[in-house]
Amino acid sequence: MDPNLATNLTGSQIPAYARTMSGTEPPVALDGRSLGKRGVLTRRRLLDATSELLETHGVRDVRVVDIARTVGTSPATFYQYFRDVEEAVLALAEEVGEQAAPLGELIDRSWDGPEGIDLARELVDGFLTYWDRHRAVLRTRNLAAQEGDQRFRDVRNGALRPLTEGFARKVARNGPSELAPYAAAAAVVAMMERLAAFHVDLADRYGTSRAEVVETTAWIVYQTVTRPRPDGS
Repeated sequence: MDPNLATNLTGSQIPAYARTMSGTEPPVALDGRSLGKRGVLTRRRLLDATSELLETHGVRDVRVVDIARTVGTSPATFYQYFRDVEEAVLALAEEVGEQAAPLGELIDRSWDGPEGIDLARELVDGFLTYWDRHRAVLRTRNLAAQEGDQRFRDVRNGALRPLTEGFARKVARNGPSELAPYAAAAAVVAMMERLAAFHVDLADRYGTSRAEVVETTAWIVYQTVTRPRPDGS
C-alpha cells in the first residue's frame, strides 16, 4: 500500500476549514471577540435561517435583510458574525461536512466476507440520507466549488476526504492491480455524490426507486474496492 495513504496531518498542517470542522476553533465575532452564550445562540439562529432560505432560493437570491427578518433581528446584527451571505453559507457547509465523518468509519471496517456488501449498502444508504437532509447546503457548496471558489472547494474536499482516502486504502489492499487507488476512490465518491444529488430525479423520470439506487450503487462500490486481484493476491 502507498504509505502516503496512511499519512495524517496534525497541528499547523491541518487547513483552516478542517480545524473549524473539528471544533478546535470555536466561532468568534468578526472583531475577534469570543462569543458568549447569547452570541452563540444568535449565530446559530442566523445560520438556521440561512439554511431555511436556501431551500427555496439560490445563494445569489438570499439577502442579508431576508436572513435578519427571518430571525427577527437587524442586518447590523448579521454583520457582527458574517461579512456576507456567502460566508454564512460557508460556515453551514463546514458544519454539514463534519457530519459526513461517521460514514468514513464504515469504510475502515473489514469488508471481507458476506458482511462486506451489507456495509456497502449501509454506507450508500447513509450517504443518500445525509444528502437528503442537507441537500440545499450541499448543492450550494458544490455549485460554488464548481464555479471556482477555493473556499468551497476546500470545504467540499475536506468533507469527502475520509471517504476518498478510505476507498483508496481498500483499493490499494484488495482492488484490481489495474486500478490506481486514488483515481478509483475519486471515481466511486463522485458517483455516490452524483446519485445522492439526483436520485429523486431517477425516481421521477425512470421509476427507479431509492432502494434500487442503494442496491445498485452498493454493488458497484463493493466490487470496485474489494474485487480480488487477477493474480489471486
